[in-house]
Amino acid sequence: MNEWDATSYAGKDTILRVVREEAERLFALAEPEEAWEAPTACAGWAVRDVVAHIADTTEGYFAAFDAARGGGDPGAAYGLPGMGARVNEQAVALRGIAQKELLDRLRADFERMQDILRGLAEDEWDGLIVPHFYMGPLPAYFYAAGQLMDYAVHAWDIRQGAGRAHALPGEAADLLVPFMFVLWQSTVRKDADLTPFELGVRVGGVNGGDFRVSVGDGGMTYEKGSLAGLPAVVEFDAGSMVLTTFGRVNAGTVRGDLAVAERFLDLFFRI
Repeated sequence: MNEWDATSYAGKDTILRVVREEAERLFALAEPEEAWEAPTACAGWAVRDVVAHIADTTEGYFAAFDAARGGGDPGAAYGLPGMGARVNEQAVALRGIAQKELLDRLRADFERMQDILRGLAEDEWDGLIVPHFYMGPLPAYFYAAGQLMDYAVHAWDIRQGAGRAHALPGEAADLLVPFMFVLWQSTVRKDADLTPFELGVRVGGVNGGDFRVSVGDGGMTYEKGSLAGLPAVVEFDAGSMVLTTFGRVNAGTVRGDLAVAERFLDLFFRI
């Protein structure tokens, strides 16, 4: 039993607890009147736009779960390459909503999503397939991770915009590490050079370890294993991996061939 593995039912209570903690942090950051139009680390977005984005995203999850339980045809996935432009349009469209009204809406959305996730039975946590608007069919547990990405990373964005010294909380970072490999796989640039190569990624934290990464015509694959004989290894702590994958920072320590490591790090478009 691994309570830190959010892909398993054993990790359900842990991730839902951490999501709630991160949501409360974000709500507290967004509640002061003077914070509403303050800048964030997301280009062109104030705090109000972050709140609007998470509300819009969460409300999309409701439709996805309805579809998964027979409530309609979700259609084809929109795809991640166009995600940045679309989420910006959706968030900006809500700028006319008053601060209290939009925060109350997000809090209600959060509680409804928590109820949906907490109500998942053991066989549904990884067995119920839910159509994500951008990524297509995904197991239900991914939506808990999606909530954690939204609240933890965007709370980081708000703190970053305020110019304060800060860092990503360890529990959130640890839970997100496995999903960062999936995100990398899903964000390989269409124009990337996929001439085959290998390298290692070493990650700290409870879900870290040593990973052998292979890149080729089929994209990127990875597995845990020895890093012996590889031309380069990129080392991350858990938080730095998450923030690098989301394009908030360029972090990591390269051991070995710098050109190979940078070729890997430049494979991805950032969301």
